[in-house]
Amino acid sequence: MTTTTDLNGSVAFITGAGRGIGRGIAEVLSRRGAKIAVSDIAQKDLLDLETYVQSIGGDMITGAVDVTDKSSISTFVNETIEKYGKIDICVPNAGVIGAQGFNKRIDSVDEDWDVTWEVNVRGVSNTVEEVKGHMISRKSGKIVIIASHGGRKPRGVAEKGRGTVQQPYMVSKAAVIQFMHLLSIELGQHNINVNAVCPGRLWTPMWEAIAINHKTNNSDYRDMSTEEIFIQLSKATMSLGRPQTPEDIGKSVAFLASDDSSEITGQAINVNGGATLN
Repeated sequence: MTTTTDLNGSVAFITGAGRGIGRGIAEVLSRRGAKIAVSDIAQKDLLDLETYVQSIGGDMITGAVDVTDKSSISTFVNETIEKYGKIDICVPNAGVIGAQGFNKRIDSVDEDWDVTWEVNVRGVSNTVEEVKGHMISRKSGKIVIIASHGGRKPRGVAEKGRGTVQQPYMVSKAAVIQFMHLLSIELGQHNINVNAVCPGRLWTPMWEAIAINHKTNNSDYRDMSTEEIFIQLSKATMSLGRPQTPEDIGKSVAFLASDDSSEITGQAINVNGGATLN
């Protein structure tokens, strides 16, 4: 496979890599030569990824990390540096769509605001805080935050039956994008690039929960499978007429983590098939 980015010799630190987008990012970066330090709140979710990386001759370590707990991040950062000597790439990816029971609600509850803020915003900040000192000392680094096109300007009226249930998630992702902007200004003087990738729609456990919510609260979708709902909404809202894959997001992260993007910083890049146009 021909690629435009070469990450040989790089070390990437990725959170929330057990499944979905995080796993896709880990697979792509590993295929392109990076050594990867991958974590998830449940380390057992990383077993399949470990098998895959071993099958392609890659190099990885795993850790059980709760991004709301700085000490668990710090421990794995130290393990990574002890193992590989450095961290070149940091990908804060861990995220949630809402609190337990999200998929059955029309409107958000206090717990949705609490958990999305703690994981999606504080979790990103915690991860960056534990890595950036190391990057500053080396005068080098690439930070690629996984946000969402849901954090951009709202795309018209609320969908039928949706209520306010996604508001906490969208607000949390908007906050992450603003954090990325500010971080890029702070760290630019240290030769550290900071960007964000804003995925669109991907068939992951998170989007399956959204589809269940549609099916539960909107009679138009009552007789459709969750995957049919996902495909229909993707075709209706994306210029390219198709959803994205975790690999699509991984390829964008690989570009932003490579020397090819040395003059790109402070940018939130949509990878959403044209659902949002900037």
